[in-house]
Amino acid sequence: MSHKSPQHLRMSRLLTATLIAGGLSVTGAVHAQEELTFAHVYETSEPYHEWALWAADEIEERTDGRYSISVHPASSLGKESDINEGLQLGTVDLIYTGNQFAGRFYGPVGIAGAPYMFRDFDHWQAYADSDLFKEIAQGYQDETGNVPLAMNYYGRRHVTSNKPINTPEDMQDLKIRTPNAPMYMMFPEAVGANPTPIAFSEVYLALQQGVVDAQENPLPTIRAKAFHEVQDYINLTGHITDSLITIAGGPLWNRLSEEDREIFREVYTEAGERITQDIQESEEELVAWFEEQGVTVNEVDIEPFREATIPAHNGEAATWDQETYDRLQAIGQ
Repeated sequence: MSHKSPQHLRMSRLLTATLIAGGLSVTGAVHAQEELTFAHVYETSEPYHEWALWAADEIEERTDGRYSISVHPASSLGKESDINEGLQLGTVDLIYTGNQFAGRFYGPVGIAGAPYMFRDFDHWQAYADSDLFKEIAQGYQDETGNVPLAMNYYGRRHVTSNKPINTPEDMQDLKIRTPNAPMYMMFPEAVGANPTPIAFSEVYLALQQGVVDAQENPLPTIRAKAFHEVQDYINLTGHITDSLITIAGGPLWNRLSEEDREIFREVYTEAGERITQDIQESEEELVAWFEEQGVTVNEVDIEPFREATIPAHNGEAATWDQETYDRLQAIGQ
């Protein structure tokens, strides 16, 4: 399927709206079009937004114009905790969210956001395709009424800083920004750093002003948010193999026909595959790009970081049971 430009999407929607205003639809049948809202916290330059636009267009086409989806990027409808609450309230219909945020509503989801939980990308992909994830997604749906539709690779998270970080000891007392979810704090706490939750939209300024010394994100996000402009080092800790879940709100899902539910699931699954491919390619290319910008990309031995963190996997912060943990670790072995 072709990747349509935002301009194409706007023209398509304008044409549909014009036809509907005239009492027609793109198929010639009279019907009311339902306007839906997709909210996320990522920049318009990122694959998450591009493929959300593509998905909106695809759903409009495949449902014969029954649904039009407006995509709101860059925290324009609130920070990540806000849009998760919006799903519950019905004020937003679809979101991307981290496993760590979804895990606040149903603990086992959070396991996919824990540091050094996955051996590598292939282990993450095997989990995303597994019966275990399907069971966890169903548990989340049973608990919240909201429906996970797809997994989207987000990238391996790395620590940026203004000093080189080569060992866990180098992170002692480091004031590092993390998202406001406990799983993001597990790694900094395990290595003696000081995790400081700050809303995503405020991180650049916090780094620039020295409110925090460091932050952690995947390479594509570091570039999209221009964190490399206010940090000297990217330390390749690879501490979380991270992903986003595309989730439909229960109020929306409950009024979709079975046929339309299948369309939404298919479209967002395909978008997730495209996002995953784009992020993988971007990760491969960005080390050289950052070095061209004058940033030091610091290769580190991750084993000491991993060894410091693994004891926390089934500690007090764990929101899953030992059986779930063991099943995840056994995947792909």
